[in-house]
Amino acid sequence: MFAQIAVVVAVGLLGWVYQAIRPPPPKICGSPGGPPVTSPRVRLSDGRHLAYRERGVPKENAKFKIIVIHGFDSSKDMSIPISQEIIEDKRVYFLTFDRAGYGESDPHPKRSVKSEAYDIQEIADKLQLGSKFYVIGFSMGAYPVWSCLKYIPHRLGGASLVVPFVNYWWPSFPSSLADEGLKRLQVQDQWAFRVAHYAPWLFYWWMTQKWFPSLSILQGNMSIFSPKDREILKNLPETPDIGQEKIRQQGEYESLHRDIMAGYGKWEFDPIMDLENPFPKKEGSVHIWQGHEDRIIPFQLNRYISDKLRWIRYHEVADFGHLMMFDGTLCEAILEELLPH
Repeated sequence: MFAQIAVVVAVGLLGWVYQAIRPPPPKICGSPGGPPVTSPRVRLSDGRHLAYRERGVPKENAKFKIIVIHGFDSSKDMSIPISQEIIEDKRVYFLTFDRAGYGESDPHPKRSVKSEAYDIQEIADKLQLGSKFYVIGFSMGAYPVWSCLKYIPHRLGGASLVVPFVNYWWPSFPSSLADEGLKRLQVQDQWAFRVAHYAPWLFYWWMTQKWFPSLSILQGNMSIFSPKDREILKNLPETPDIGQEKIRQQGEYESLHRDIMAGYGKWEFDPIMDLENPFPKKEGSVHIWQGHEDRIIPFQLNRYISDKLRWIRYHEVADFGHLMMFDGTLCEAILEELLPH
């Protein structure tokens, strides 16, 4: 009798665990019951679609074609505070796109660091951007730039990583530096990234359970922002950018969770050990922009990367934190440094 009860309890418990760790199916745009498709999209070779937005001068008249890669919990409709005068003077065309699972781009069930680079290459080819283009990645949108530098360096005219994400488990980081950097974060963020790295199969449960706090940024914790960040936030328009409400519409697992699992998971390469200068003849340049007061990405780690990869031009900006790209003056400086003079 007791054995039978134990079996029933065990089966019930296993069923509960299975349901708790199993993410819901995505609500794919354009599918029955899914959100509508309202943006232009390209169809990739694997059948997925990527939604995109074009800005700046028409690409046929552009001297420079730049793909801007959005960060965590963002989309193709992110703000790019560069004056129209500069855009027209330099003849710049901007392409932004919803990364896999965000906004109106189809989820990628095998999303990885590597897949991000090939998504970028394929959308560039579908939109006929030519053999070379520039990339700018912001925060979590910088790990696709590392991927481009590894897998498609021959396609790049230049690259900027702005307050770039770091993976605390890259083997080339001294353990003391990586541990110190991780401990500078909010405790709840430390644990979220550890779960994403060591137990990605458990990450959906971690992000949805109510016993422990998950990511501080999703809970509106303002202490993760520096004084300058808060000033920038205060000066942003009260009305959100058009399209921002669509960011998570296909499911938080497909957008936010997969993004973190890809970035903080196990990489196929280590940027410090495995990358080579893509511009040995100085025909282009690679930049890291880092806020000294950044409380989300500790400056010590990106400073270490730039010390090891001397071909990267490192810009550490005093007083600024994580949101430097939304400062018009700095955003224009990032563009100026990237493009050849």
